[in-house]
Amino acid sequence: MSNGLNMTLGTIAKLSRARTRSITAENVYGEKGRGGMAEVSATPQPEVARIGQEWEESGAARELGRTWKVRPCINLPTGVETTLMDVDGPGCIQHLWMTLDHKYYRDVILRIYWDGEATPSVEAPIGDFFCQSWNRRTPITALPINVNPDGGLNCFFPMPFRAHARVTVESRYPQRAQGFFYTINYTLTEVEDDEAYFHAQFRRVNPLTYGEEYPLLDGVQGWGQYVGTVMAWQQNNTGWWGEGEIKFFLDGDAEFPTLCGTGTEDYFGGAWCFRGNYSAPFMGYPFGDSGFNADPPPASRPGNRHLLYRFHIMDPIRFAEDLRVTIQALGWRGEGRYLPLQDDIASVAYWYQAEPHAPFPALGDRNALEII
Repeated sequence: MSNGLNMTLGTIAKLSRARTRSITAENVYGEKGRGGMAEVSATPQPEVARIGQEWEESGAARELGRTWKVRPCINLPTGVETTLMDVDGPGCIQHLWMTLDHKYYRDVILRIYWDGEATPSVEAPIGDFFCQSWNRRTPITALPINVNPDGGLNCFFPMPFRAHARVTVESRYPQRAQGFFYTINYTLTEVEDDEAYFHAQFRRVNPLTYGEEYPLLDGVQGWGQYVGTVMAWQQNNTGWWGEGEIKFFLDGDAEFPTLCGTGTEDYFGGAWCFRGNYSAPFMGYPFGDSGFNADPPPASRPGNRHLLYRFHIMDPIRFAEDLRVTIQALGWRGEGRYLPLQDDIASVAYWYQAEPHAPFPALGDRNALEII
């Protein structure tokens, strides 16, 4: 009998002993028969007090009362790591949905901790995690990430856990972040031995040092597969910016990688300087002001911003011992030779691996992440 994971149209009809649960502000533990119990009252529910969230309810329901839309969202205090999910396993998160004002995208940090670990396996600004860089809402129709009008953030990466799952958000916005909505759909079920843990890590370098490659990911130790890249790229030079090659250093590779790409737009599934925006199931250039949509393309301008994604769903990058991923920032000089760039680049790398994982580099303070 199926454990209810790895669902496709080919497996959706299979019976399973898995039990479906859903966490929202109306049922903070996703418990059976305990949704919609909030009251228009100054007294928090015991579950809300236990999870440590601030108690708030909607005055709009004062004439309707309990079982109605009393507590559909929460507000996030500044500098506090607010817990959204805190449940025992085994189980698997199957869908994340969140929405908030786009001005908070780089200021609200999403973290996920598996099985009681001290350091997170997922740590990224919520906007960048959902392919929403530059504090700008952008429609995304990728297979694992959907962003729908107007700012509905969806993630379908399966996230199995064995002992425990904890999901938090930390707001760094100077004032309380108002109106944070969330739904975490998960299943309680057996997790097989070969199911790896989901990881995602944010990085940002501004500006990149001349002649250095951008470090998408390094320090990964263990066994797993790399499954995705999201990049937010701001030009600091005039001209085409996407000549750089991506490199995957696998299992002891030193100076030379096992996988080496041929150009930035090639890795993200495009060609010949893009000359247009697109969002597809596995790859996309959904937002960009490159100035290369004309033919012949004019010179692009400093300050132009780009958003790119590539999900290795059908072609995961397998590693058995360790992994390092870099991409070159490389432009083009007018006299016909390459130009190493000093651009503002941020990224999220997504991968699965067996735990334990190496601690992530420090995320940096709000000033290090801020979009100006």
